[in-house]
Amino acid sequence: MPPTQADDKRQAAREVIDILHEISTLLNTHLDRTELSLCVSLIENGVNPEALAVGFFPEFLRWAVIKDLRKEAGSGGRGFGEQQQQYE
Repeated sequence: MPPTQADDKRQAAREVIDILHEISTLLNTHLDRTELSLCVSLIENGVNPEALAVGFFPEFLRWAVIKDLRKEAGSGGRGFGEQQQQYE
């Protein structure tokens, strides 16, 4: 039986969380996949990402995350794909 649209969405969501977990590990945030999933869900439902950064990240990373979020918001909200293309 071919995968359904719901299966495709679940697989895409897993891949996103896997990538976010890799980034999280590189930044030593100590967030597991469940915590990352909760953060994504909260942001998708309108929670301020800066508020999450204050709650989850250690002090030394917190300001870097907030600075990056503000920079992204000030640049017209360019997405990751656009920024990545700039460096290729």
